[in-house]
Amino acid sequence: STVASNLAVALARLGYKVGLLDADIFGPSIPKMFGVEDEPIFMENVNGQDCIIPVERHGVKLLSIGFLVDRNSPVLWRGAMASRALNQLITQVSWGELDYFLIDMPPGTSDIHLTLVQTLAITGAVIVSTPQQVALADARKGISMFTDPKVNVPVLGIVENMAWFTPAPHPDERYYIFGRDGAKELANELGINLLAQIPMVGSICTGGDQGEPIALADSITGEAFMRLADSVVDAVDARNTSMPPTQKVETHK
Repeated sequence: STVASNLAVALARLGYKVGLLDADIFGPSIPKMFGVEDEPIFMENVNGQDCIIPVERHGVKLLSIGFLVDRNSPVLWRGAMASRALNQLITQVSWGELDYFLIDMPPGTSDIHLTLVQTLAITGAVIVSTPQQVALADARKGISMFTDPKVNVPVLGIVENMAWFTPAPHPDERYYIFGRDGAKELANELGINLLAQIPMVGSICTGGDQGEPIALADSITGEAFMRLADSVVDAVDARNTSMPPTQKVETHK
């Protein structure tokens, strides 16, 4: 969610029209990260259908189940209910014209992921992992899911989050707390792009907690997310030039 939020803001800073959907139905965090937890949700009629109007913050159109449920109560839904909710958040919303529509997915492979690829033709997936082997094992499963012939969603690349720790007073120092270059090595092994290595810096956490993503700042860390945005733009352009449009996964009864 931290990477998705800052990537969305960075793309908006580059001048693109950006939408961000929080698809983590059971643990929504995007409203908190953008400081809009208390924003009301409005509806408008579009071609005879009542549609939700996304909240807009920092140049990004936002929507999350977190706007629609009690933030302090758990979402006790079975998978089918969560899938229907995600479908509505995608299809019954007045997103308007967008250059990039980012979807922040929960970790793992679940009903939510299947609902997504059955509802939308996804241009590509960005895999986010920390460097340690336990996290990379989950990243491998995510890559395998998207590249499975039945799903067939291109993987645009990997982002290595918390790649190293850099103390704020010593920006040139690096401490590899969770291992070194794990996601970079996985990208090389699988022949996919390493889109960025994002350091672990306290200001990233503080920005998310305060609703001010660090990508808004002209800082070393903010620049890391701006470089990530440039990499994603290049990866999407290369994918669209070299590959046909992705098709939705068809369901068979």
